[in-house]
Amino acid sequence: MKKILLTLLIFWLSAFTNQSQPIKTNSSYKGGEWFQFRIHYGIFNASFATLELKEESLNGKEVYHVVGNGQTTGLASLFFKVDDNYESYFDKQTGQPYKFIRKIDEGGHTKDLEINFDYKTNKAVLEDHKHDTEKSFKIEEGIQDLLSAFYYLRDRVDINNINKGDEYVSDMLFDDDGIFKFKLKYLGRETLNTKFGKVRCLKFRPFVQSGRIFKEEESLTLWVSDDDNKMPIRVKADILVGSIKADLEAFKGLKHQFKIHMN
Repeated sequence: MKKILLTLLIFWLSAFTNQSQPIKTNSSYKGGEWFQFRIHYGIFNASFATLELKEESLNGKEVYHVVGNGQTTGLASLFFKVDDNYESYFDKQTGQPYKFIRKIDEGGHTKDLEINFDYKTNKAVLEDHKHDTEKSFKIEEGIQDLLSAFYYLRDRVDINNINKGDEYVSDMLFDDDGIFKFKLKYLGRETLNTKFGKVRCLKFRPFVQSGRIFKEEESLTLWVSDDDNKMPIRVKADILVGSIKADLEAFKGLKHQFKIHMN
């Protein structure tokens, strides 16, 4: 399962970044918001992941600080142990990231990275603390990191003006592999049965690289709530050795009411 859980999280959180959407500052979330997700691998509960959003100050700027943690649990931890930590500091008004931190241990595969974004020089500097190295990348307006992309989307996707077949393309920098693009297609609306009740969702299909982890380019499907929160509800992936499903398990601190249909 090496890198599978990470890959799943990447496509879940970064899926909706669309640079052409108008800005609606802080319309979908607020400080104090917290999510917990349960990730299933086949019949096993493979891991839990959490996201917590805080309001802080960074170098004199008012920012949101989001912290994401993921760990394997139960039987899954016996054959593949994951302990991942991700952090992002992004502007409260524009959503642009200033700092991104990635510290992971995935079955003994470790990374300790920090990225600082400088918009005056249009450059991002990645520091690899594990190997004591540094890389620079040229960046353009709209660049996102792994976590900031999730919140950027929630202020910009208009649930009332999205059409089936719409495609989204985004630039992202979160690793020493550099900036990459990925494409996502909107499939329409669907109501899911969840532990909270029936939830109306927006359904998306990211196009992923086939062969290494996923069976084919269209192996991943994800759902977000069709309300003002636009919160992730479920993601499902068909991989070479089975399937993975992640469900929203718990939440608190939402800015808007979470709409649940009882019938």
